[in-house]
Parts: sequence; structure tokens; C-alpha cells
Amino acid sequence: MIPLNSDTESQPTSAMREAIARAEVGDEQQGRDPTVNLLQEHVAALLGKEAALWFPGGTMCNFVAIKVHTQPADAIVADWMAHIIRAESGGMALSSGVLVEHIRTERGVFSADQLQEALDRVATIPVPYGQPVGLVCVEQTHNFGGGSVWQLAELRAIAKIARERGISVHMDGARLMNAVTATGTPAHLFAAEVDSVWMDFTKGLGAPIGAVLAGSRDFIAKARRYKHVFGGAMRQAGIAAAGCLYALDHNITRLTDDHGNARRLAQGLSGIAGIRLGTPIPESNMVFFDVRGIGLDNTEFLEAMEAKGIRLGQVRGQIRAVTHLDVSSSDIETTLEAVRSISEQQQSRKP
Repeated sequence: MIPLNSDTESQPTSAMREAIARAEVGDEQQGRDPTVNLLQEHVAALLGKEAALWFPGGTMCNFVAIKVHTQPADAIVADWMAHIIRAESGGMALSSGVLVEHIRTERGVFSADQLQEALDRVATIPVPYGQPVGLVCVEQTHNFGGGSVWQLAELRAIAKIARERGISVHMDGARLMNAVTATGTPAHLFAAEVDSVWMDFTKGLGAPIGAVLAGSRDFIAKARRYKHVFGGAMRQAGIAAAGCLYALDHNITRLTDDHGNARRLAQGLSGIAGIRLGTPIPESNMVFFDVRGIGLDNTEFLEAMEAKGIRLGQVRGQIRAVTHLDVSSSDIETTLEAVRSISEQQQSRKP
């Protein structure tokens, strides 16, 4: 099965598994796991932050960051299709008691003017009826926006407005290194514009477990407490952190392969009758496309592709293909041939 449904399908390589097997471990909850500590130091340096904290997964990073930055009944501002809104089971409402003032965009990247408008909307509600905005959230890259990338200038523009208003900025950096690879902008420059940021190791970087949240020392000290509150403390977590360290050393530069495969997939799909691309040129490792033109609904198309050994996903009413280290260039050609075959079969049935 060619796993194009998500980069979370990426598997640890044999070399990564060897690094995991050799990991030196200790009690992570007590701060005595040497491999976790080393990973935290590396990520803090990579992102240019004072400190960093290991987590089992990225959703918990978002929950904890929002909890640290806000008070119950605060508002946060985010794109309307942000992961924190659409894919985290309402957890921030349960854990932090916040409201969302959303900004509607096409690709998940809002402008300074859109942020200003959203903040002004909240500010027009008089005390005591309204709520203060405690946080602005951005997602890099934006999953449901089609893998779209926040350019540094775009991020700086919204960060400037937030700072002027005394509002913190948090980055869901699940695919931050894809943005770094796509733009050539170092990670620490993106991170410098936000107060907190986390990066995931279980997607394109290919590790089985782990995310790391970074920020100021004071922020991380508070985050550590909430990590325990939310059940995120672990024991010999160095076994998992070793995979993340391996990914930092070996799996970042190869993200260019994933982006190239995504572009090739989009290029090939554009020449198939009945296929309409969501974005003609992918910004990172995601390709969104519409299949209604070939005469199938999404479920029928996904089933037909799976029967040919290719697993795809469905997001926002479109088919989503995500490239990663377990999808080769030959897999892309196999996928294109399968889509072409299905399209031609459907066209032959039309009167």
C-alpha cells in the first residue's frame, strides 16, 4: 500500500531504530533522561529560544501553550481551519476555557489587515460583555490550507500588530521544517517572531513519537507544570527522543525530495481529464484535488484507489495526498497511472 493519506504514516528507518535501541535513558518526569535533555537543548538552539520541553505529541503542545498564554474566558485569534479548531476535539475549550475569534482565509495564512480587523471586532464589544484577546495562533505549514507556508514577511507583519497590542503569538509548527525547506528561511527566524513554537517529529521527519515546545525559560517552567497536569510526563522517554535526534541529523534536508514529489504529482494530475487541482503548484508536501469531474464522489474514488494499492485522504471536501519519506518517486508515477486509469474508465462509460 502506497501511504499518501498522511505524512503521519512515515515509518522509522532501520538506522533510526538502531539509534532508538542504543538510547541512554532516565526518568523524564524528574528531568533525568539524558537523551530527552539533549533533544531539548538541540531544539532550543535550532529555534533560538531560551528553553524547550519534550512532549509525547503535538496536540498536547498546543493545549499547554494555550493554557500558559491565556486565562479562562479569554479569546484567541486563529484561522478558521486551524488544526486547533478543526482537529483537536475541542480540547482547548476543555483545558483552557477560551473562545475563538476566527479569521476566514483560503489558504490558512491571514494578513495583517485581517488580524487588525479581527482584533477590532473583539475590541468594539464593551466591558463587561466582551473578552480580552490573549493569544494569536498561526500554523506552519497550514494543514487544511493545503500545506501552505507562512512567509517570514507575512509572519512579521502579524507579529508586529500583536506586540503593539500586548498579545502573545503561538506557532503550531507541526511541519515547521517543511516551511524551512520550502523557503530557505532558517527556523530561528520564524521562531523569533513568536512567543512559543513547537515542532513535530512524527510527520515528515519520520520519528514514531515526539514533539518539542520552545519559548522563554519562564514560559517553559509554566508549561512543565501543565504538561504534568495533562498527563504528559514520561519515564524512560529517551527511547523515543533518540528517534527525534536522529531525525534532526538525517531527515531534514531530505524534505526537499517530498516537496519535489508533491510537485510532480500535481503536475501529473493537471493533465488527467476530470481532475481539478486545489493549488496548481504545492507549497510543500501536500496536494489537494477535486475528482468530481471524472464522475465519482470522494468515497468512491478513495475506494477505487485503495483497490489499486494507494491510500489517499479527504480534507475539506477534496482529496488530499501527502508525500513523505515512505513515498518514492516511483510511487508517484504509480499513483498517477492509477488515477489516469480510473479517469479513463469513467470517461469510457459516458455516452
